[in-house]
Amino acid sequence: MEPRNNVTYFVLLGLTQNPKEQKVLSVMFLFFYILTLVGNLLIIMTVTVSKNLNSPMYFFLASLSFMDVTYSSCITPRMISDLFLGEKISKKISFESCMTQLFTEHFFGASEIVLLLVMAYDRYVAICKPLHYLVIMRQKVCVVLLAVSWVGGFLHSVIQLSTVYGLPFCGPNVIDHFICDMFPLLKLVCTDTCIIGILVLANGGLICTLVFLLLLISYGVILHSLKNLSQEGRRKALQTCGSHITVVVCFFVPSIFVNARPAKTFPIDKSLSVFYTVISPMLNPLIYSLRNSELSNSMKEVWRRNIIAHFK
Repeated sequence: MEPRNNVTYFVLLGLTQNPKEQKVLSVMFLFFYILTLVGNLLIIMTVTVSKNLNSPMYFFLASLSFMDVTYSSCITPRMISDLFLGEKISKKISFESCMTQLFTEHFFGASEIVLLLVMAYDRYVAICKPLHYLVIMRQKVCVVLLAVSWVGGFLHSVIQLSTVYGLPFCGPNVIDHFICDMFPLLKLVCTDTCIIGILVLANGGLICTLVFLLLLISYGVILHSLKNLSQEGRRKALQTCGSHITVVVCFFVPSIFVNARPAKTFPIDKSLSVFYTVISPMLNPLIYSLRNSELSNSMKEVWRRNIIAHFK
């Protein structure tokens, strides 16, 4: 068997080989990335500065925005650079850099998955047990739940990285993707990956599917309990839960399709990966701010105060 260090770098083919399409996509994704940064950083700043947004829900929302910024930043800038430069040499990524990208994308992606489950639990307590909400979701509990999200993402990422890191890559070294991900990498391994593929599926796709089903069940319970609320309470709960459900569906559906199956790749995988790595982090702040009047009003107030302070 050839040693792994026969391959010192990989070549990422990217989304397309058409030069014109590459330029158009690079500009489009740069615009998306700027919107991702601006939208999520604005949410973080608003929650941090505003005295009205001190509930656990906004603490978790600011944490989600931070994860979206970091998750997108470990993928999108390089993809934009590869599309813009277009040359094959620019798409080279060293073995170590590839493994680093693999670790970071799974770390932040898995942490976000666990955090979405935490946010669903927060909404369940707020709507189904309102009298005990402040006791159950006290600050210490919120910090522990956030830490669980980070630890869960870290453990998932360590398992994924340790699974692929020691495998023999003898060549070829061309990855038909825009990122270093598990299934495209397994295609390049020069040994039988049947058992490894099952482990990757269990650690990625099945866990993602299980969390998605838990989220659907939890929101089903929440929506069923809305009949006990007043009309105004139902309206506010539907606004909040509607935002959460939209974010969950946008993130999980393409992610499950790509990861919750045997270790095979399809041409559509790259397009679906764009959706949960680039589009979803951009849409999250838009979804939450547009459907949450309290958050959008606080954003306007923060901007108004900053503008007034600037011109004083």
